[in-house]
Amino acid sequence: MSTEIADAPDADRYEIRDDGVLAGFAQYRAEPGAVVFVHTEVFPEFEGKGIGGALARGALDDVRARGLKAVPSCPFIRGWIERHPDYRDLVA
Repeated sequence: MSTEIADAPDADRYEIRDDGVLAGFAQYRAEPGAVVFVHTEVFPEFEGKGIGGALARGALDDVRARGLKAVPSCPFIRGWIERHPDYRDLVA
């Protein structure tokens, strides 16, 4: 499995691809100084492969690299941050 996470700003989401195939996304709303995560979805055929966690980590790493804060309105992103305390400093 080779995954790639990329921001797709025209679609307001981070996308994850598995071997080049779209496997899921984290929809967001950009606000001044923050990224508000509103919905995360992993397509059924990719569930159970760690795709959701890889997507969360990649998206949040990008938010950190941009010097922004994250607003985890999405239950998946919120839960992932709760399980990974080293990302709590990103929460606005």
